[in-house]
Amino acid sequence: MRPLTILFAPESAYGPTNNCIGMGDVLRRRGHRVVFAAEASWKGRLAGLGFEEELIDLAPPPDRPQEAGQFWKEFVRDTAPEFRKPTIEQLATWVRPVWEELVSGARYCEPQLRAIVERVRPDVIVEDNVVCFPALTTAGVPFVRIVSCNPLELKGEGVPPAFSGYPAGDRTGWTEFRAEYDRTHRELWTGFDDWVVEQGARPLPDLEFIHEGDLNLYVYPEIADYTGARPLGPTWHRLDSSVRETDEAFTLPAALSGRATGTEGSALIYFSLGSLGSADVDLMRRLIASLARTPHRYIVSKGPLHEEIELPPNMWGAEFLPQTRVLPLVDLVITHGGNNTVTECFHFGRPMVLLPLFWDQHDNAQRVAELGFGIRLDPYRCTDAQLHGAVSGLLADARARTALAEAARTIRARDGLRAAAGLIERAAR
Repeated sequence: MRPLTILFAPESAYGPTNNCIGMGDVLRRRGHRVVFAAEASWKGRLAGLGFEEELIDLAPPPDRPQEAGQFWKEFVRDTAPEFRKPTIEQLATWVRPVWEELVSGARYCEPQLRAIVERVRPDVIVEDNVVCFPALTTAGVPFVRIVSCNPLELKGEGVPPAFSGYPAGDRTGWTEFRAEYDRTHRELWTGFDDWVVEQGARPLPDLEFIHEGDLNLYVYPEIADYTGARPLGPTWHRLDSSVRETDEAFTLPAALSGRATGTEGSALIYFSLGSLGSADVDLMRRLIASLARTPHRYIVSKGPLHEEIELPPNMWGAEFLPQTRVLPLVDLVITHGGNNTVTECFHFGRPMVLLPLFWDQHDNAQRVAELGFGIRLDPYRCTDAQLHGAVSGLLADARARTALAEAARTIRARDGLRAAAGLIERAAR
């Protein structure tokens, strides 16, 4: 079989990009040409992993070079006060502004993407994003859509509305939330749908900002999925996990050994609010101060503003950490509930304290909590007693740890990374 040319187009945040890196690395090692249509701030990062880079701008270029995903880090930092609101109120003040930025970026880069498709001449196009880029769906080659957010993005009457964080077993508020989403997004969606059709693409489904693909992949473990309440069509394939293998090796710092800290026998815990959530420095400082008052040791992902975050003696951290190498070493994870982190915790069988901030993090936190694999807390309002109690309770919950370990063995055996690569190859052929 001849080598394929595969064009990946991920959203310019670490989650979707890392997801595509994992799949792309498998395909590259199988002899295929893998090209990334990446936002310009990723320049050099993907080439260093052996991929070809084709860079795009989602807005007029800045005066000075930016770090990877810099726009969204600053966006989250500046809009963090909105995260204190109930999810239904965030629809107007945070969710819609995110969609506005995504739509604006899609419009701006459309000519660049068309030129990239013409140059690269891909056999298949793979998009991991939540918004349509007409150039990717009108190229005359198979189009693969990846959903690397919580699968409530795939809507249905039998599942809670996306972004709500509402329970699956209680329909209270579902109708009101959907009505508010319609009210706050209908005008934006209508204008975007008109533009998509003007570019030669087919109309978008009602209130959806992206089409289904010829092949559709979503990342979520079966044990936590909603398929019983919302069946999917034959073009949809679940990947129980998609854990990249490109992270560098990680050795536990000597400063965190129990012997060195005088806390031998204490738990080792990973704390991360993600590359975006950690931009809220005040929140990071408050949570770190609270965790410093526990007997445990912590590996901390400090994020883009790492120089503004000081760690106490029972913690060690860095701006970036090879998360997939860290997770197997720890006993527990404290996380914002981003989809990559949640699915990776299932992959390695780690219980979670979830502190959701925005987007699908509320849905992930609710799902993990209602299944008994973690505890959901309000990151801005949780007390020391609540946070410390969640940590100690999960560390002592042998039933949940056993169930997670069993699920993890099944998830790893299904090898979602290579399953995805095979499905993409078949779609192209």
